Amino acid sequence: MGFNCGIVGLPNVGKSTLFNALTSAKAEAANYPFCTIDPNVGIVQVPDPRLDKIASLIKPQKIIPTAIEFVDIAGLVEGASKGEGLGNQFLGHIRQTDAIIHVVRCFDDPNIIHVSGSVNPERDIDIVNTELLLADLETVEKRYAKIEKVAKMTADAKQKVEASCLKKLLDAIRAGKPARTVSLNDEEKTIGNELHLITQKPVLYLANVDEAGMKTKNDWVKQVEKRAAEENNVVVQICGALESEISQLPPEERADFLIEMGVEEPGLHRLIRAGYKLINLITYFTAGVQEVRAWTIVDGTKAPQAAAVIHTDFEKGFIRAETYNCQDLFKLQSEAAIKEKGLYRSEGKEYVVKDGDVLFFRFNV
Repeated sequence: MGFNCGIVGLPNVGKSTLFNALTSAKAEAANYPFCTIDPNVGIVQVPDPRLDKIASLIKPQKIIPTAIEFVDIAGLVEGASKGEGLGNQFLGHIRQTDAIIHVVRCFDDPNIIHVSGSVNPERDIDIVNTELLLADLETVEKRYAKIEKVAKMTADAKQKVEASCLKKLLDAIRAGKPARTVSLNDEEKTIGNELHLITQKPVLYLANVDEAGMKTKNDWVKQVEKRAAEENNVVVQICGALESEISQLPPEERADFLIEMGVEEPGLHRLIRAGYKLINLITYFTAGVQEVRAWTIVDGTKAPQAAAVIHTDFEKGFIRAETYNCQDLFKLQSEAAIKEKGLYRSEGKEYVVKDGDVLFFRFNV
């Protein structure tokens, strides 16, 4: 089960620099548009202090964090929905992601070309959002043109549901509203998901500032926050250039550097966790003397499906899940103490796994 966030924005806003810092990869970053053509893909560990805390008490041979995938996608320009720039490639790649991290330039630097000639976050956001809406509009219009007349003449309930779904989406997108704002019933959601609409995906704005703007909110960041508030979206403020520096330091030097900068952790940790939460993901753990490991599931997943993340046989032969929450372990310091307090539970197939659960699956295949 893989989950990914697509990093998007106009050319030269700092997408590839941030991707390099995130993954400690070496995606080419240069001062001209379309430096990134094919998407760079990187698997990033999700920072979770609970994992180390569990390991300190269980004392395993190995510690294995969970991970999320980030995809650095080519810069988009006005007219991308009509094929301008690398529009078709951009839109094709972004359709395959689970969520969008929209990087917005909130710094001025005469040495770094801005594709529109000046820094203006609201204008830049509008350009990207408009192109995504236009791409979705084309998709929905084509599908609706095929089903509209048929739905009026048929008694087929599925085709009528499809027409209803498409009409709702079409009306919203024509009004400039993203697909994720449209209220659909369960049947319509199934059809909507088949469309892979870009504006259906959750969005997080990343305000990329320079070092001087790290600890304050400049007017450009405030513009991004205002827009995000209007859209009920989240903003993470990061200095991409500084994060890139941190990522290149030896691990043993990073802590001292962060102390000098007066911050507790790299800003990228906040971004990774925000991206994780954006896709509605939670973490459960398995813990034993061989390994303590974190696993990713969608919030609301039941125990058998959570077990399938480890191995499909665990779901097929699921008997029960033995579980406790990691917070009880931190408080009581051992599994034995958890059992003594009656907090070690046996749960069945209908149990909905909670964030921070430590699970041991009983199964028979």
